[in-house]
Formats: sequence, C-alpha cells, structure tokens
Amino acid sequence: MHILRKRPWHLPESALTDEQTWLDRRQIVKGLGLGTLLAGSGVLGASALAGTPDGTPPAGPIPKAYAYHLPPVKRNPAYPLDRPITEEEVAASYNNFYEFTTDKAKVWTMAASLQVKPWSIEVSGACQKPTTFSMEDILKKMPLEERTYRFRCVEAWSMAVPWTGFPVKALLQAVKPLSSARYVRLVTRDAPAMFPGVTSQKWYPWPYHEGLTMKEAMNDLAIFAVGIYGHALPNQHGAPFRLITPWKYGYKNIKSIVKIELVQDEPKTFWHEALPDEYDFWGNVRPDKPHPRWSQATERVIPTGERVPTLMYNGYAEQVAGLYPG
Repeated sequence: MHILRKRPWHLPESALTDEQTWLDRRQIVKGLGLGTLLAGSGVLGASALAGTPDGTPPAGPIPKAYAYHLPPVKRNPAYPLDRPITEEEVAASYNNFYEFTTDKAKVWTMAASLQVKPWSIEVSGACQKPTTFSMEDILKKMPLEERTYRFRCVEAWSMAVPWTGFPVKALLQAVKPLSSARYVRLVTRDAPAMFPGVTSQKWYPWPYHEGLTMKEAMNDLAIFAVGIYGHALPNQHGAPFRLITPWKYGYKNIKSIVKIELVQDEPKTFWHEALPDEYDFWGNVRPDKPHPRWSQATERVIPTGERVPTLMYNGYAEQVAGLYPG
C-alpha cells in the first residue's frame, strides 16, 4: 500500500473544482480551435501548468523492478552540471505525464498500467533503410552512455538528472536519411487502455506527438534515453524509450516512443496543436520569452524550492544557439 504524505500546499476538498464545471470544460475544449479563449481564461492546463506547488513534492518509492536490463555504462564527462543531481526519490515521484494524470505527484502511483515489454520503435519515412528496432536491438547496438543534464519544465521548475542513452543521430544514421528529410516526427504509444489519462481527457489530440528539425535531431546534445539513475526507465519517466533535448522545455521531450518518421514538412506537435497561442513548435528554453500566463525569467529548483535565474537555452547556448540564427 502506498502512503502519500500531505504537504502544506495540498488543497482541501472544498477548494476542488466541482464536477459540472469540469464537465463543462470538456465540452468547451472539444473543438481545440479555442486556444486564445482558453489561454485567456486559464481553463486548459491550468491545474498542471500554472498551478504548481511552491513546496517540496512528496517523495515516492523507487521502483524495484524494471522490464529491461541495461549493460554497464560510463558517464560522459563532457556534460558536467552546475548544480547537484536531484535525488532519485524526488525525480521518480514528480512527473508530468498527462497520459496517466495531470497530477504530478500521482503519476508514479498510476504508471504500472503501462506494459513496456515487448516494445519496438518503428523508424520510417524519408530514409533508405526503414527499420523497426526492438528494445533488445537498441540496448545491444546503440552506443549507450550516461549524461547528466539540466531539465527545465515550461511550468518554470527544474531538476538535474543522470540519463542513460545514446545520440539521436546514431539511430537516424542507421536508417540512412534522404536529403528530403528536414524534420523528425515522434509519436507515443497509442494505448488508451494502458493510459487512464487518455480516456479521461479525450479533448487532447492523442496520441502524444512531437517534432524536431533534422538539424536539432543531429545535434550532439539530443539523445534517446533508455535509463535513469543507472537503471532502465521506470514507467513514470517514459519507459522504455524517450527523447531528451536539454535545451528545450520538458514538453518537447516525448515519452514512451513507438514511432519515428523522417518527413519533409514541419510536423504538428501536441501542445502547439492544442494551444497554439501558448506553445510554439520550438519549445526552446528562453528566459526572455515569457509564457502568456507566467514568466520564464526564473525557475524553481526541485525539491529545495530555491528560485534561480533561467539560463538561455537552459545553459546550453554554446552548443545550440547556431541552430537558430536571428
């Protein structure tokens, strides 16, 4: 049995939104063409985007079993941190994963419904060798290493995490992209029975989908992660295969990927499709560009709550600024 410890920022039941208002919200959002109205009213996403707590999140237990076994890997010293690594118990119990719930402190309690074995990733589109890779293929053939990265959420909170993974370009080069491939489209598993948040939030454009330019995907910082804290990814972190682009906000770091397509035209992305007035295609960390409903100039470090200045491109400007001339 899991026990959730209440914190000072927990709301009493009297402060919860009543059921009819919640149902009305569902009707409003169905069209997905009302982004401006919803942004102004704070209806869509306010519970999990703007309304984040200021205190320490409750720590959950570290999962004891993982579907895949990672071989021993070395930490790459080329990616040092300017802050301590976030404790694993905290990172494991404070997650955004709308496919389960919008409550960050409860994702880990619901994530067991996702079955990650067997798992495969289909890579197709504008390439010479379209291939479907099993997770076993990935773990055997890709150049795995550990990297410590800063992680910045668009909600203006941050962590520091040790990921196990490999460069995105290693997988893309294996399928030999054509010159017409200008973008990479990525899609999360489409399995409503495994994702209770999908069935309860039908107004969103599921399955989750994201995109990068080919130049972004080929940047050395971009990795596909298969592990965290020295072991395979637990479900709440996007098991078994997710994207990490540390200069972008967390919503760009798509989880539980099953499909990768190389395409010529800019692909639609989940949050830009749902709320185009609030989320652009790029999702780059920029302290000089506020979100319509909150500032991005500072961030709240999890779990201490300390407020620190946000760095341009999350501190990775030297590596990625050249991708965005002007």
